[in-house]
Amino acid sequence: MRAWNRAKLLWGYLARRAGLGALPVEYIVETTAKCNLYCPMCPRETHKQPKTDMAEDVFETLVREAGHTAEHMMLIGLGEPFMDPHIFRRIEFCHEHSISTLLSTNGTFLDEALSAKVLASPLEQITLSFDGAKKETFEFYRKGAKFEKVRDNFVRFAKMKHARGSRLQVVVQMVRMEGNAGEVDDFLRFWGAIPGIDQLRVKEDETNLMRPDAGHASADWRHPCHYLWRGPMYIKENGDVFPCCQSYMLDGKPVGRIGEQPLVRIWNSPEMLRMRALHAAGRGGEVDICSRCCTTIPHPALVAGSLVLHGRTVRRLLPLVERLTYFSKLPRKLLTPPKRVGSRP
Repeated sequence: MRAWNRAKLLWGYLARRAGLGALPVEYIVETTAKCNLYCPMCPRETHKQPKTDMAEDVFETLVREAGHTAEHMMLIGLGEPFMDPHIFRRIEFCHEHSISTLLSTNGTFLDEALSAKVLASPLEQITLSFDGAKKETFEFYRKGAKFEKVRDNFVRFAKMKHARGSRLQVVVQMVRMEGNAGEVDDFLRFWGAIPGIDQLRVKEDETNLMRPDAGHASADWRHPCHYLWRGPMYIKENGDVFPCCQSYMLDGKPVGRIGEQPLVRIWNSPEMLRMRALHAAGRGGEVDICSRCCTTIPHPALVAGSLVLHGRTVRRLLPLVERLTYFSKLPRKLLTPPKRVGSRP
């Protein structure tokens, strides 16, 4: 079922069809809007968030409707997942529906007891966010966190994973920004020596907060955005559905709400059809949120590959492709990052 779903999405993407007879491969599910840190690059700084968790009926409705086609659910959003009291039950529920799960954590809660609980769960991948190799840099980007505490939490977690022979994929990630770009080598050197870490990811900043004049020039939109065909769709804690995480952060409107319309109808809502039609025609820049988006645009060859392979495999290959491209070992055209585009009307 999942392979057939991917095949239909691939055909829809290659044929540039607006209406799709398949559902997204991936979802970003914000199970909580609560967070304990203040970070200058985080949309929480401009979009006030409620101190609430996603209702169980909303989460379970989403999983049941997506259960036969979804391959990966990223249980993340604008909150810290380990502030969600139901997070382990949600991981189990996805596992029961054969959906692999990923978490990203700021590491402040990852003590020895929580680490053991994570390693005993069916979670398949965890991203440990560490945005700086120096104390001053890290604590600038992660206000409220202590460099030494988070570093030690991550090191202990990785070593526990290694000692137990756990198959959990552990990724340590740095979002590359102006203030930490010079620390990439130190980041790679330190975390590359820790046993239990499977991958290192240096990711481009995909928010507009640190560089409000960044985006994509009109020439960048000759290829349609993969999010509109493959996903991930973004589900806010209240059940609102957005085409992607960038849509919410750029003040786009939801295209539906879980429980109020079937998921297949939301995926083919009038606004989704409009956006796909414009992207298919090479006019993605005419979509307001897309014109201001800071997401890196992958080449169609990479998008096609991501629909041939299972979502689990794609997530494991992504950091490698990014590093090889950004460090000029693969053609830069494979990933088109945003750039300064000047003033817009």
